[in-house]
Order: sequence, then C-alpha cells, then structure tokens
Amino acid sequence: MQSFVCNDDLRSAIAQRLAEFPVRRADSSDLRAAAVAVVVTDVGPGADIPGITDQRSWSDQAALLLTRRAATLRNHPGQWAFPGGRVETGETLVDAALRETQEEVGVALTAANVLGFLDDFVTRSGFAMTPVVVWGGPGLATHADPAEVASVHRIPLREFCRDDAPQLSYTDSSDYPILRMPVGDDAIAAPTAALIYQFREVCLMDRLTRVAHFEQPEFAWR
Repeated sequence: MQSFVCNDDLRSAIAQRLAEFPVRRADSSDLRAAAVAVVVTDVGPGADIPGITDQRSWSDQAALLLTRRAATLRNHPGQWAFPGGRVETGETLVDAALRETQEEVGVALTAANVLGFLDDFVTRSGFAMTPVVVWGGPGLATHADPAEVASVHRIPLREFCRDDAPQLSYTDSSDYPILRMPVGDDAIAAPTAALIYQFREVCLMDRLTRVAHFEQPEFAWR
C-alpha cells in the first residue's frame, strides 16, 4: 500500500497537480452554493476507526480531516462529512470553507493554506458543493463544536488507496452507480466519498478523473 508522509514535498505535489487540473463548475443558478474544506494534515493521534490497525505507527503519515455530523442536526445527521456548509452573502467559496472549518472543528486556516479546487458536486439536497483543498500540515489541533460535530477523524491517505476502493453499487432509481470509499470496517458514501475519490485520483495519483455523475444513497438525499 502506498505511503504519503505529511511534509512539504506532498504539499508541493498536491498544489502542482491542482494547478494543472481543469476544474468544472456546476451551473448554480437553481442551486444553493456550499463549500467544504478538504484539509490535509497528519494522522497524529490516529484515525480512531474500527478496522484501521497500528495507527500510532502512522503518526507522520498524511491524512484527510473528516467529521461525523452531530445526531441532533436536522440535515444529514450522523453522516461522514468534510467541514463545510452554505456560502453566506458576501463570502467567497474560500471564505466559506475556512469559516466553517473554524466553526466546526476549531481550526483557523487562511487563504495562504489553500492549494486549489476540485470539481463541484451537485447534491440531491440541492447544493452545488465546491471542494477547497487546504493544507493543514502536521500537528494540527482540533476542537469540535458538539452542536455540529459528533467526532473528528484523521483518515490516512493510504486508506483511500486500498485495492477495494472505490466500491460501486447500483440502484433502480438511477443509471449511475452509488460510490463509496471503504474506511476500516466502515464505508463513506457519496457525496463525501466522491470528493475523496477525486482527491485521490487527482492529487495523489495524478489522474484526471471526474466524479459528478456518481449517485448518492437515498439517506444522503435528506
């Protein structure tokens, strides 16, 4: 399995690949704009995911920062997510992604940490979601807001490069497959999984891969 150390070489490689990536934006005229922060940090104390073993020996390995949404939230309770949310009036996509990251997980990053963008993903709930890739670097401290976040996880990038990822399944309600990314003994579903998969393909594998066509499971529509 591939290994990705959280260092300046990785930061430079991701930034260069995103600079060369032809981003596709959704027609958001009938959609609500949202932005999420795809934060690259280190594994640190561990991913805390059942089925991911020997996490402490991976402490210098690069990871993505993900959350489990609070069960009390009206929209998408308990689901895997990147820090993010609706773009407020007067905000840029970067502003919104960074604000939400600070509000949800207590991490204050600036525009200087932004490495680039991935494709917009239109959710079944009516949002045009823009992924903003942000360098958090090693030693990033998080402090979750319990009103929004049940738990914070640092998932090793190598976990997204497993031989069984991605996982595709079909449904009678769509011509396109539902995409999931396995994590330990669990799995993350689209839309979050679609963004993870494109991050893997573009930023780690240097492959031009589109994901906007993938379907979402019905529980993600609500």
